[in-house]
Amino acid sequence: MSTKVEIPQLLSDKYIFPNPYKATDHGLLAWGGDLCIERLLSAYTQGIFPWYSKNDPILWWSPNPRLLLFPEDFKLTKSLKKSRKKFTVKYNTSFDKVILACKNIRKDTWISDEMIEAYKALHVEGYAKSIECYKDETLVGGLYGVQIGSVFCGESMFSRVSDASKVALWALCEIMQKNGGDFIDCQMPTDHLISLGAQVANREDFLNLLSTCKEKKVELF
Repeated sequence: MSTKVEIPQLLSDKYIFPNPYKATDHGLLAWGGDLCIERLLSAYTQGIFPWYSKNDPILWWSPNPRLLLFPEDFKLTKSLKKSRKKFTVKYNTSFDKVILACKNIRKDTWISDEMIEAYKALHVEGYAKSIECYKDETLVGGLYGVQIGSVFCGESMFSRVSDASKVALWALCEIMQKNGGDFIDCQMPTDHLISLGAQVANREDFLNLLSTCKEKKVELF
């Protein structure tokens, strides 16, 4: 007989989360609260992130297993190396456009207006960052996420032209290797990211890695 798990509600005036190990098998840890900067930073430094659908309360996750991409493991193909020549890559110059594009390219998206405003605020404070791919001066691909120490917590990416998002991810891996980044938290396992070199890790290994990397003083880009 299955046992019903009660998911705790966060207090609106406190930025304290339950222990990530208390998440359900699917990774759901808590609900409620808000998306203020203090709460988001408290979450990311503990390996927790918000993910919820329209009309749902804010849901907070710590999935097990986790998907990690170590920059040196990125699988660079000859075709992608050739494809990069079509694009101009820029770093953290059009965050607002990237997050909006990540929202608009999908019919069903968790990137609500509330989420956009929250991550734009993180961007102003220097935590949320983007990589952009341009073709003929038009933004055609990119990604955004949150930097915590030497970790880049990937949130979403988009592509309007073949390979544009892959080039953005490759560029992220390159600059992380150059500037002392340790790994990219890709959150949920997907076949696409695994094909690009990401690997599955259990929650304990991920949290141990995060604990050693989150205090590092690194300027990725």
